[in-house]
Amino acid sequence: GAVAAAAGAGWLYLRREKERRLRSRRLRDLRALALGQGDFHLHDTSGTPRSKADFLGSWVLLYFGFTHCPDVCPEELEKLSRAVELLEREPGLPPVQPLFVTVDPERDDAAALGRYLRDFHPRLVGLTGTPEQVRAAAGAFRVYVSAGPPDADGDYVVDHSVLTFLVGPDGLFRDYYGRSRTAEQVAESVRGHMETYEPLPP
Repeated sequence: GAVAAAAGAGWLYLRREKERRLRSRRLRDLRALALGQGDFHLHDTSGTPRSKADFLGSWVLLYFGFTHCPDVCPEELEKLSRAVELLEREPGLPPVQPLFVTVDPERDDAAALGRYLRDFHPRLVGLTGTPEQVRAAAGAFRVYVSAGPPDADGDYVVDHSVLTFLVGPDGLFRDYYGRSRTAEQVAESVRGHMETYEPLPP
């Protein structure tokens, strides 16, 4: 019995050590890819300049979209808001900061963002900037953005990557979620990242 117990304990230790090494290797790979590591320089709906440094120390769920989006962006923002609400219900978990970065700065100024985001999570921060600043922010997260041709009324649709990014307290990209993930699945994934979080040295 003692031998069996010792063998079982040894197996559990080896399994946990293997999982720890896999997590560390994955984080190193994410850093090497530099996905989402670039800084951004935008401003929020009150005109306050914002950069990635403002959110260090916080978990962030970040979505790129635009206010004239007919259906996809509202659905994704509803899902993001719901995931944050689910996480807020769990005592002991650190807060998650939801962010929305426009990919259509020509139409999405601070006032337009403020009106649009009122319908979603109360802590959802909207960010915009010059076309150059927005392109740089999208490029830092490898987000594809392409504005379509305007119609007779001057309206147009912006094609873009439909992804929600999770950024850790150290400012590193940790995960991403596509349209197929539900709010419950996003919240579960974020919770898992929080529980296994290991900050890496710069």
